[in-house]
Amino acid sequence: MFSVTELAKMLGHSGGAVGNACDTLVSRGEAERVGSKPRMYRATPKTASAAQATPTSPPIPSSPVPGPRPTTQPPKAAPSGGKPQPIIRPNGQQYHPRALAQLPDVEALRRLREAGVAVLLYGPPGTGKTSLIEAAFPDLITVAGDGDTTVGDLVGEYTQDSSGGYEFIYGPLVTAMQEGCALLLDDATLISPKVLAALYPAMDGRRQIQVKAHKGETITAADGFYVIAGHNPGVHGAVLTEALASRFSVQIQVGSDYDLAASLKINRTAVRVARHLATGQQAGEVGWAPQLRELIAFQKIADVLGTEAAFANLVGIAPLEDRDVVAEIVTKALGRPVTALALGRQL
Repeated sequence: MFSVTELAKMLGHSGGAVGNACDTLVSRGEAERVGSKPRMYRATPKTASAAQATPTSPPIPSSPVPGPRPTTQPPKAAPSGGKPQPIIRPNGQQYHPRALAQLPDVEALRRLREAGVAVLLYGPPGTGKTSLIEAAFPDLITVAGDGDTTVGDLVGEYTQDSSGGYEFIYGPLVTAMQEGCALLLDDATLISPKVLAALYPAMDGRRQIQVKAHKGETITAADGFYVIAGHNPGVHGAVLTEALASRFSVQIQVGSDYDLAASLKINRTAVRVARHLATGQQAGEVGWAPQLRELIAFQKIADVLGTEAAFANLVGIAPLEDRDVVAEIVTKALGRPVTALALGRQL
């Protein structure tokens, strides 16, 4: 059995994305939900076949993954006058640094960590917030936030051991404090404010928390402990409270880098459509635009099923209220009608 937090850490994706994927698997009978606080999932006999049917999506593991927490590859020095080299994330994918305050973004985040300045990254899902944080901090510990996250998920709780007794297992917050690691609150604004309050003493001058459930133990943060958070403003239930916002002195908007999408050899027409929709989204003409994640998926689909199917799928993944507008823009770009990807007549 695995929680969303554990799966997100192993698979290298945001907690929101992993949670949604798990719920999709459950709805198809390809996984089973066995707990709610935190959300726990386990594989079913259909999980393996689902993984074979979609080889680009990692399956839900059926057994724990041993070994130390994965780390990112140290960044390579940029050639004189050249661009910074890509950084390898824990899942093996490359991260291409972007500009932030006249620095590579990974370098800017590392300097802010050294100065003890907490950072909140905000923007639509799929724009690369988690990717940037994983690239910047090789020692990252991630909490996949959602409405079910409890204080125990952060601090720790008693768990039954093999002998039938109970032992207290520290949570990611305590582990990060003790080891001096960076802690990512992914989808932080989905977590209840009452739960987040348990974190705040660790972020202020005290740098301490009291674990009431474990004999009132006091945990003091080691050097290097750092908190960074991600916020998806458009996600239902995501609320950036004043108490949370005040803890993050630097707040950075993250949008999709469409120039990067073009350099990754993603279909030029797809990138042009995405730019057009992004412009319309900023103007309030449409509520959705494909982000870098969707464009990368577009190219994978095009390589497997063809460009026509990839564009049809792009229309189909748009929210229902925006689908007609997206279909109209894609149709105009291609010069032929395009509708959502759907099954045809029996062969």
